[in-house]
Order: sequence, then C-alpha cells, then structure tokens
Amino acid sequence: MKHSGSADLPLHNGHVPLWLSERMSKLGLSIMETIVMEFSAAEAINKLSNPFWFQSFGAVMGMDWHSSGITTSVLGALKRSVNPHAKELGIYICGGKGKHSTKTPEELLAVGYKTGLDGFQLAKFSKLTAKVDNTAIQDGYQLYQHNFIVTDKGDWCVIQQGMNDSNAMARRYHWHSKDLQSFIDEPHTFIYGKNKGEILNLTAHNAASAREKSLVIANENPERILKEINHLVMPSHHDVRMKDVNMKRLGAMLWVAHENKPEDFESLLMLKGMGPRSLQSLALVSEVIYGTPTRFEDPARFSFAHGGKDGHPFPVPVNTFDETINTLQTAIQKAKIGNSDKMHAIRKLSEISWEAEKGFSPNENFDALVQKERDESYKYGGRTVFGEAQPPKKDKPSSGGQLSLF
Repeated sequence: MKHSGSADLPLHNGHVPLWLSERMSKLGLSIMETIVMEFSAAEAINKLSNPFWFQSFGAVMGMDWHSSGITTSVLGALKRSVNPHAKELGIYICGGKGKHSTKTPEELLAVGYKTGLDGFQLAKFSKLTAKVDNTAIQDGYQLYQHNFIVTDKGDWCVIQQGMNDSNAMARRYHWHSKDLQSFIDEPHTFIYGKNKGEILNLTAHNAASAREKSLVIANENPERILKEINHLVMPSHHDVRMKDVNMKRLGAMLWVAHENKPEDFESLLMLKGMGPRSLQSLALVSEVIYGTPTRFEDPARFSFAHGGKDGHPFPVPVNTFDETINTLQTAIQKAKIGNSDKMHAIRKLSEISWEAEKGFSPNENFDALVQKERDESYKYGGRTVFGEAQPPKKDKPSSGGQLSLF
C-alpha cells in the first residue's frame, strides 16, 4: 500500500459560514457525481488521494486556498452531501474531525454490511494508517482528523491531518489502496516535510530488524524521506501572490473566458447565455474534473473560480457560485437521461484553455487582475465572513475594463 502524498498547511482559526458551507456541499457533490459518471468511483478515490488535486478542489469551492481548514471543511461538506447518495455513487465517506474520527471503524462496519465488503478489514486498515502517521512516523504532527473514503468495490483512500503547535502548521496525509503491499515496510513513497533533522521512522525498510527485535529504530537519514516529490507545502502568507500561480495557465483560461464568446466555439454552444465571469469559474471547475495530475501544481490558481471566504484573492461571488452549481447539476441530470451535450461542452471548456496555453504569453499584471476582481465583486454578490462586498469608492482609480494577463 502506498502513501500517495502529504501537504503542509498553515493552521487557521475561524469557521465556515452557512452560506458557503451549503454551496460547498452542492458543488462538491456535483463534481463527485460528474467524476463518477465520466470516469468511475475508483477515479474519484484516486483524485482525492492526490494532495495537489485535493487542495485545488478545496480552492475551487471558495475555501481559503492554502489553509488547514480546507481539509476539515471540504471533507465535512462532502460527507454531508455524498453519503445520502452513497448507494447511487458507490462512494462512502467515514470519519471526521476530533471525536468523529473515533467513529470511523464503526461506520466502516456499517458500510461493510451495506455493500458486502469486509468491514472488519476496512476498520483495521483505518486504524493502521492512523498508527503509521501518528506513531510509526514521529515527525511532530499529532493527528486530529481521520477520514476513510471507500467505494462499493473496495477501493479506498485515507485523508488525515495532524497538528504541530510549535510551528503553527498542519500536515495532511493521503493514502491510496492501489498496489497494496505493506503498511509497515516503506509504505510512504511520497511524504516529506521541511527538513528539521532526523526523525523516528519505523516504516523504513532498513528498520526491519529493529521492528523485529525491539521496535526501536536507529537514527534514520532524513534524505531517505526528502527524496520524494509529491508533497505540497503551502506558504504562510494568506494573500494570493503572483508567485503562487502559474501565470500562463491562468492567463490562457481568462483569455478564453473573457475574450471569446461561447458561440465562437461550436462545442460550447450548449453553454450559450453564460457571461464571461461565469465561464471563468466553470472553466476552473472543469479542470478540477478533467485535468491531469500535473495541472494541479499551483492550487492557488483555482481560487480564481470562486474567491475565498476571507477575501483572498477576492470575496466569494455568490451569484456566480450558484450559477456554476446550477450549470453542473443541469448537465448531470441531462446526461443521466442520455443527453450529454452540455457535459461535453463543460469538458471542452477546459480543453480549449489547455490548447490556448501553447502559444500564450501573459502580461504579468497580477495585482491589477486581483484588484479588478475585488472592485467588481459586488456585481456578483461578493461575500466574505466579514460581510457583503461593496462598490469601490468613486474617487478610487479604476483598474480598467480589460483583464491584465493578456
């Protein structure tokens, strides 16, 4: 069994307001439904096990793009929305934060009863993954959240998060059932953190005799862990900065959404009637659904779909958020009755953005782009935890009507 990745995130306090959590649940369900419909439940598990995809997924749903709160809020929203449709989707989400994490084995037994899977074995896997990341790997992070997501075919992933009070960071660990081999001998192919010196790693291959004899490992060379590349370390700054974003990808997507009307592309006719701002959000949601793993190296880019609840990079455009949800839900319902034209159009939107990148050279006026989004946020029902977005003051210099990346 391979540990599929990890992420280091700044600890954030606060809460997710009801107006956002409800929309996160609806959009999260729609994205999961689309992935299952277009690919499979196993592919949904595969995506969730990727820390870069998961961070992008949270950002596109309006959460703070880099905080530890993405883990708890996204999984909480998914559990509320997906589990009532678990039989239809073939996906069950168990566990949670704090005391809810301790109920994971009990919930997995119930899943086993419903699906015919071995619930006792799943419960054992749940406990083992927690023990490995909390005890066998002593890296200074104590687990406080544990979610076990499983399909009715037995594919599963674990997403769990630990806290380090000394550096005010959280670390998220992702596990994937694919290629199950061992929980105790080199299960972590993609995990490392900032090098703080030697750590206790009882899962290292060369610790086999120590496990057998005394379960005490000699000092392990941290380079053995630091060699892995699939690890996401989010910066401590809260605002989204140009260095956090792949400017070519963001600029090409904005160019497609704002400079070309849907009727310019025959394949996008089913999206006719959507404005440029709505297409911008839908294009990023489309990429979350259809993008390949290498497309998620800059999760901050996906915050340009629906902003963030704390106003970074800009307030959540509630009206646009609702239009994204409605468009995706409509496409899902039409596809269920055999009319997949609209779903095809949504998929094509991201493909056109990828194609546009090939010859695209952005003008890197990133600050002007963010300011424009903030200035116009009130037009789209912009909202943060601090209140509703207001029109800019009349004496404030205009950022101009044209987007600044092209």
